[in-house]
Amino acid sequence: MENNPRHFRTMDIVYLLMMILPVVAGIILKILTYPQSEGIAISGARVFFTIKMPLQDLPITESQINSWIVMISVTGLCLYLTHGIKVKADTKRQHIAEWIVENAEKLVIGNMGEFFLGFAPFVASILALSAFSSLLSLFGLYAPTSDINITAGWAILVFILITYYKMKCGPLMYLKSFGDPVKFLAPLNIISEIATPISMAFRHYGNVLSGAVISVLLATGLQGLSSKLLGGLPGFLGEFPLLQIGIPAVLSIYFDVFSGCLQAYIFAMLTMLYVSGGFPAEEYFRRKASDKQTV
Repeated sequence: MENNPRHFRTMDIVYLLMMILPVVAGIILKILTYPQSEGIAISGARVFFTIKMPLQDLPITESQINSWIVMISVTGLCLYLTHGIKVKADTKRQHIAEWIVENAEKLVIGNMGEFFLGFAPFVASILALSAFSSLLSLFGLYAPTSDINITAGWAILVFILITYYKMKCGPLMYLKSFGDPVKFLAPLNIISEIATPISMAFRHYGNVLSGAVISVLLATGLQGLSSKLLGGLPGFLGEFPLLQIGIPAVLSIYFDVFSGCLQAYIFAMLTMLYVSGGFPAEEYFRRKASDKQTV
């Protein structure tokens, strides 16, 4: 860094642009392609185009594009925070990066145990991707977490991890676990297993979408109320949206910021609890100890 400060600053600018430009491009894309409408317009993710595939056509939707915007921006943020790191932190960005890593590791150890310490990057990625996806609505963009297809994809990935760790002691023990504590509960345990990714997907999607819908309805209602109160005034005063100043912003702090971050935290917590809770730790370590004694 010290030998070539110009190159260092150039890379900093590149990483900053990686954070900013995708969001700007998303805003421009929405302005250029969003159809004009009157009144309340609440709809799902728009389909930009469809790619013909042998088995089923692949639609490219607004939520997919915005997910890539988030991933590129988060990647740029990570590269910026870790650019020029040293053994001993001497910059604010490195202190922030170390704080994120330390807290992610503490969160994983506190909820999953030392054995799952390697999950810290994955959990941090879930938190970042989910939170920033919900926060996109602050820029007027469609939040990917408002699309059930996105949250369902995350939930399926988590379900694969849950099943993988449940089968650490072999498929036979995994199948036997459905008969715990008594065998006649096996059908209920199977239903509970299938319901895990479904509940995770719908909980995240439903909370984020409901917040967006409530925000739109309240903003539209305040616009109509302003027209009723000021409609008798002459000129632009009769059209001035007085009640839309400040109140929607306060509501946005809860529905877009607080609720979005809260749902990201809940999704990450459920991921950690389901994975660690399904892992047969005692049997796994007993077998490991037995194998070492045999060797």
